[in-house]
Amino acid sequence: MARKKKSNGKSSIKTRKKISLKLSKQQKIVLGSFLILFGIALLFSFVSYVFTWQADQSILTEGVSRNLESNNWLSTFGAHLGHFFIYNGFGISSLIFAFLLTLTGVYYFFDFTKRQLFKFWFWGCLVMIWVSVFFAFFSSINKLYSGTIGYEINDLLQDYLGFIGTILVMVFLLIVYFVIRLNITPDKVGASFKRTKKDIAADFVSDETPINEETSPEIDLSKPSEERNTDSFPPLEEITLKKEKQISPPEEEVTMEIKQAVEEEVVEKNLSDKIVSKYGEFDPTLELSKYKFPTIDLLNDYASNTGITINQEELEENKNKIVSTLNNYKIGIATIKATVGPTVTLYEIVPEAGIRISKIKNLEDDIALSLSALGIRIIAPIPGRGTIGIEVPNKNPSIVSMRSVIASPKFQNAEMELPIAFGKTISNETFVVDLAKMPHLLMAGATGQGKSVGLNAILTSLLYKKHPAEVKFVLVDPKKVELTLFNKIERHYLAKLPDSEEAIITDTTKVVNTLNSMCIEMDTRYDLLKDAMVRNIKEYNTKFKARKLNPNDGHRFLPYIVLVIDEFADLIMTAGKEVETPIARMAQLARAIGIHLIVATQRPSVNVITGIIKANFPARAAFRVTSKIDSRTILDSSGADQLIGRGDMLYTQGNELIRIQCAFVDTPEVADITDFIGSQRAYPDAYLLPEYVSEEGGTALDNDINERDKLFRDAAEVLVIAQQGSTSLLQRKLKLGYNRAGRIIDQLEAAGIVGPFEGSKARQVLVPTLEALNQFLENEGND
Repeated sequence: MARKKKSNGKSSIKTRKKISLKLSKQQKIVLGSFLILFGIALLFSFVSYVFTWQADQSILTEGVSRNLESNNWLSTFGAHLGHFFIYNGFGISSLIFAFLLTLTGVYYFFDFTKRQLFKFWFWGCLVMIWVSVFFAFFSSINKLYSGTIGYEINDLLQDYLGFIGTILVMVFLLIVYFVIRLNITPDKVGASFKRTKKDIAADFVSDETPINEETSPEIDLSKPSEERNTDSFPPLEEITLKKEKQISPPEEEVTMEIKQAVEEEVVEKNLSDKIVSKYGEFDPTLELSKYKFPTIDLLNDYASNTGITINQEELEENKNKIVSTLNNYKIGIATIKATVGPTVTLYEIVPEAGIRISKIKNLEDDIALSLSALGIRIIAPIPGRGTIGIEVPNKNPSIVSMRSVIASPKFQNAEMELPIAFGKTISNETFVVDLAKMPHLLMAGATGQGKSVGLNAILTSLLYKKHPAEVKFVLVDPKKVELTLFNKIERHYLAKLPDSEEAIITDTTKVVNTLNSMCIEMDTRYDLLKDAMVRNIKEYNTKFKARKLNPNDGHRFLPYIVLVIDEFADLIMTAGKEVETPIARMAQLARAIGIHLIVATQRPSVNVITGIIKANFPARAAFRVTSKIDSRTILDSSGADQLIGRGDMLYTQGNELIRIQCAFVDTPEVADITDFIGSQRAYPDAYLLPEYVSEEGGTALDNDINERDKLFRDAAEVLVIAQQGSTSLLQRKLKLGYNRAGRIIDQLEAAGIVGPFEGSKARQVLVPTLEALNQFLENEGND
């Protein structure tokens, strides 16, 4: 508890610091207006001082006096300002300072982003000093141009470097400014010169081309046909031949046109590279650039249980009992060795030649009886080893802490899209898998066997590895108590429906709407991938970061979305097919576009985990269950009924079963993590899923022509051409927000142009062609 208070104290101090440094909108306007006016005042003062400094010498030498009149436009104050900045400062280049001050005021007044201000001030001050030193070369003409500072710097440089050395330094600094600040390089200058030269040559050629005045001779149609002058006209056959020749241009012209087309494609391709070289790649984390990941100190250490204690007496005793039990059934053993894990020890035996494996497998209960232990599991054979494994629980099991798993190099150095640290295997290795490659996970286990802790371990792994911009969670908690702690990170990591008050979904009706909304999101993302001509979300985001996709065309950075359902059986009982259908559809299609499902249940019966669900969830995690039937339902094999509970689990991804001790993360640890994240700056709202109107909702609009949207006709034409009644299609084609596009769809339904809502399918378009649409709207207007 002491550590928790300390953490809260730090976060509150950080908050106070942020509040004290941040200016309100009114303060920014006041500060901005002051800087703008003061910058303009300096500008008038400096310009006036250049012409009146000699006349105002008496004021500058005798001090402030109300009896003396100043010729400066800002009177005595302006004369002193000009004398300070121009004469004693940087000379004429002090005008740059006035400009920078005014520019800063504009940025604050209009609340522009301040990132560019530092660059303006840095380069502006350097240019001011350079110009001041440059004018010092001409100090014999007028010392006012360089100012005292410029003159002294120039004098110092000439004392140490000489006249030529000072000029070389000045030239070098000028080159640095042109290359770094203005991005002017020799190759760009050369390319610009070549283009100019080509343009001049092209203009010269076009001006010198003679005009053939005889190409269009006059014909006197009043004369008889015999007397008309037709000498300049070729026969009809020649005209036909010429036309045929004109249809197929010379090969040189065709080649030139192809080259030009290729050059245009190369220019378009290199445009994104130029933008990246100038501004860098798009950074999705920029909005929360100061976000800090949770520290490892927020997790408990369990110092007394970190290491695995090897009890030699226990190992020897278990070995002897296994050997003697097998000998009772005349099964000889060639070798035996033990691998000690956190909660289970694996004894690997190699039987003597001629022993049937099935004979050892059938002795599972006898070995358990002789060892007086629960959770005995025989693996016959162990895949890839050529041995038979007997898993025996330890008398004094060790706790696998979430801290030890998160801190492990295997998790820290994991190059995965969505790394999950489940816990440790029998060989005491940290087990890390990629959710993006699963791509969906089915979890099951009886009450109190560690299923909820496993979900917390999955979410904790992602919180420690992924930025809020990279992953979003949709949390479904029918029990209403398991996932409530994650409410604190709603505006960082959670996703929800637009009109939903709480991000964590507990109501069955909202679950159905959310699942259908995610189906809409899935379809929209596939449309984006299609337009971008990529196959998956990783390629799409890479292309978007490289600025090769235009946000004006609807493209955006796509975060991964992880759907977590804590008690699937309850949803199936209350909603049935309404829940199963969208889940099955997402499980089949959503992998490529970054939507991944984690479904957990304490009742792994065939009524809950149907064949459709199982077929699309290749990754399974089973905690202890009560019967072999439940084990076969979740894993397609027995074994889960022989686990010892308390986080002991079996994991498979379609091949072999792996026994893991799930990492333990307690509720106070999750609370500390969510407090740490929730105390930081967040997005304005949770990640909003597409709006979904249930079938019962229908449309509340009547067919009032006067209340229709201005883009009603355009939208109708888009849908009729596509023959697909989709809200996302209107969003992309007409560049609309989702709410407005949804209202137009409702109006089109009320008008009879599109059909009613059909779940996750697109609406049917009832008008076949544009001509029919025009006729329909005309008749409607006449009525």
